[in-house]
Amino acid sequence: MRLFDTLTRTERELSPIDGSTFRFYCCGPTVYGPAHIGNFRTFVLQDVFRRVLETGGLRTLHVRNITDVDDKTIRDSQKAGKMLKDFTDAWTEKFHADCEALACLPPHIEPGAVDHIPQQIDMIAKLVEKGHAYSSDDGSVYFKISSFPGYGKLSHLDTRELDLGKTQNERANADEYEKDSLSDFVLWKSRKPEDGENFWQSPWGEGRPGWHLECSAMIHEYLGDTFDLHSGGVDLVFPHHENEIAQSQCACGGHFAAHWFHITHLLVDGGKMSKSLGNLYTIEDLAAKGFTPMEVRYVLIGAHYRKQLNFTLESLSGAREALLKLAKGARQLAAKIGDEHVTFTSVGFGPFEAAWKSLQHDLNTPGALGGIFTGLKEASSLEGVEAAKALAGLNRILRALGITLPEIVEQKEADVPDNIRALAEERWAFRTAKNWAKSDELRDQLAGLGWVVKDGKEGYTLVEK
Repeated sequence: MRLFDTLTRTERELSPIDGSTFRFYCCGPTVYGPAHIGNFRTFVLQDVFRRVLETGGLRTLHVRNITDVDDKTIRDSQKAGKMLKDFTDAWTEKFHADCEALACLPPHIEPGAVDHIPQQIDMIAKLVEKGHAYSSDDGSVYFKISSFPGYGKLSHLDTRELDLGKTQNERANADEYEKDSLSDFVLWKSRKPEDGENFWQSPWGEGRPGWHLECSAMIHEYLGDTFDLHSGGVDLVFPHHENEIAQSQCACGGHFAAHWFHITHLLVDGGKMSKSLGNLYTIEDLAAKGFTPMEVRYVLIGAHYRKQLNFTLESLSGAREALLKLAKGARQLAAKIGDEHVTFTSVGFGPFEAAWKSLQHDLNTPGALGGIFTGLKEASSLEGVEAAKALAGLNRILRALGITLPEIVEQKEADVPDNIRALAEERWAFRTAKNWAKSDELRDQLAGLGWVVKDGKEGYTLVEK
């Protein structure tokens, strides 16, 4: 498999450093609320990446952390009047449920930041001892980026004219700060009144670790000083991943990540997601609109990971049609096998080889989806053993994408009352005019009256709840 590397800006072939297991780390969720579809675009594509490696015969070790202590988790747990652990445990459980609904494989190891405070303190102590970090008057500890000549290489900040000597007087104490803010970043945050009881003892006084440090300590614990690949959303390149490299290499040595895999943001209806626009969708929000998690997954993998995906409710309806078409194609192929029982000791991809090659080349998921439909057309003329081989290849490529096909149910539309039909027709008119806000409003109104609308390309179906 070849994959684009953020550091070198080239496509590079992937192979495990130890010749046996491909070990990779993914920055996980900050558990202070429900994850939204923007978060899940990253997690779903990371899941496809792992599935492709394993389908290709590689053993993997997938580590993904849980950020359960930072500015946001402390702030929102205090607002909710809950203990930090109770608050973050509840949101972690919700995240796991959404991952399962989206057919994401659980990581092999999922460490939490709170459970690794001693490792973080130990890493800070090494950085202070080696002259890469210093404490301030209030007991906070900062990483001195001028002590690390390689700072900026991942995000290519190093190509600019930078005066790293000035950063000694510029410090970023917040866990997150403005992009391109060249500042010494916090490793240990001294206790503040707003932290409440969320603090730990350290050689520098009471406090808690900075967000950037958490991943480095957990990576060192489970993957060592050099490992195969690091992944996250493109928004983490700077400063988060840049800071991880600096503090990890300075504290522990090693190469750190041999490859960097970043996923680009998505748009919703052509614009940014935001609560104020009402388009910051969660899996639960979309389920309330009648869409399944598998339809959401199909849309999320429908654009290349290095390109922006424009997420719309209309695209979910398209995903429903596509999944149904795939299910019908698989059923027709199965019917051509007859009563023969075929056992394959080594299953290839048959007519779906092009789809597999797309995944092997920079995780081209849209190319793979297109290749599946082309493969189904090619397989339509096959019979018996050859049809069985093709069906096995189809199932294998679907597993690599994490796609489960829907059950085909021949369903006649129920008798619909005149008032419900009139409301549905009004909604369809708004939808056709691309007045999504009004269309969604009437969809919700129909749902409140006990009717689910299932959209297709040429029309809609009403199903009574």
